[in-house]
Amino acid sequence: MAINTALLLVGVLLLLGIASSKFSARLGVPVLVLFLAVGMLAGSEGIGRIPFENYDLASSIGSVALALILFDGGLRTSLTSVRRVWRPALALSTVGVLLTSLLTGLAAAWLLNLPLLQGLLLGSIVGSTDAAAVFSVLRSSGLKLPGRLTATLEVESGSNDPMAIFLTLGLIGVITGSSDSAVSLLLLFMAQFGGGTLVGLGIGRLATAAINRINLDVPGLYPLLALAFGLVAFGLAAVLGGSGFLAIYIAGIVLGSSSIVFRRGIFSFHDAIAWLGQIVLFVMLGLLSFPSRLLAVAWQGLGIALVLILVARPIAVALSAWPFRFRRRELAFLSWVGLKGAVPITLATFPLMAGVPQSHLIFNAVFFVVLISVISQGWSLPLVARWLHLGRPADPPPALTVEIHALRQVDGEIVDYTVKSGARVVGRPLRDLALPEGVLVALVLRGKQVVMPRGDTALEPGDHVFVALRTSLQPGIDRLFERRSDGPPEASS
Repeated sequence: MAINTALLLVGVLLLLGIASSKFSARLGVPVLVLFLAVGMLAGSEGIGRIPFENYDLASSIGSVALALILFDGGLRTSLTSVRRVWRPALALSTVGVLLTSLLTGLAAAWLLNLPLLQGLLLGSIVGSTDAAAVFSVLRSSGLKLPGRLTATLEVESGSNDPMAIFLTLGLIGVITGSSDSAVSLLLLFMAQFGGGTLVGLGIGRLATAAINRINLDVPGLYPLLALAFGLVAFGLAAVLGGSGFLAIYIAGIVLGSSSIVFRRGIFSFHDAIAWLGQIVLFVMLGLLSFPSRLLAVAWQGLGIALVLILVARPIAVALSAWPFRFRRRELAFLSWVGLKGAVPITLATFPLMAGVPQSHLIFNAVFFVVLISVISQGWSLPLVARWLHLGRPADPPPALTVEIHALRQVDGEIVDYTVKSGARVVGRPLRDLALPEGVLVALVLRGKQVVMPRGDTALEPGDHVFVALRTSLQPGIDRLFERRSDGPPEASS
């Protein structure tokens, strides 16, 4: 009966989490806040009265959920974008995290009257941006930001966890006396970054080759095969002393940037898995919280959050990203999107499990800082982007999708283009586009009307055009659909 009750509770919490996502845009509140709210309402001091204070279990569940979220984020981060922004992203994920942690830790030690090392530990826990929060807020913001800016934010948030973990574990080791050697800390740093990167690259390439060559007869097994390789990357890196989070993120990037069979099915499956991970993670963290304890550190937590958001993060961004020629308003936006989320709360369980003095105070302060960050920064992100004149409203998704469910490698795909005003194809009959052999305009969606393309069909701004083509011809067709003064068009395959 216990398992039946547990399944009932899990089902109810998942339903509440999914229902809250439906109202998030209407309420103007980030969906992650609503997931947290569901957990807090169901927790020990909420209306649900569900007792939950198992920090070991919470840390384990949090690690698995974060791994799934990072794998999906990696699948949707192109290798081209990484090559373009790896320098500023690496600077932000190392030097930026270090500076943010140091400045925030000094403020925390003073405001909470903590010893310096415990204050720096708190700063290290909240020093990195959270991939789950950043991916969720950016993709639900309704904005299309400049490509370089979006890629920098996503790559930074996906790759800065090793630095935060290194600082957190290193300081815990110094405080507890289990690690007081500079050499051991340096080895930990190299293992986190080097091990995670090498394992991620290797498993990503192995996954690509396996998915394309295994020739499975059951389509539903391809997403599971990709997931299995992602989990292997995470586990192998962690066993070898590297960062499992970095490994699974890089494996996702390598796999998602490759030509693989059943691509759309793999992406759809992992999108659902990532949402499940976010719901489970944030509802669980809500269950783990005690509002009365948060109120006890409210003023100090607010002070730490203000220093983090308005002082530490902007200084860190200015010093680490300025050499890469970002405009001032882009630097301001990078500073504001230093979102905190599940990673700091998960890391805050480490001092509790290690028996660090005043670890409960650190945990509650971290939780309060995360709440302030997600509510203030997550809610205001679209407003700040508009105020800084960055980006534009995102194109609405088409009401129809067309795709090839290829279970073998084929030289062809169907690409969905949104026709922009000013594109080369606007107003021109299809017969005048001189499309090469191997390219066919298969379908046009105009509003809710399906237009069967003919030679005299002229494309209009806002049309969704489905083009069947050979893979090698896509770059040329991309140029037809892009604005004359813009970069690459929005296309999905």
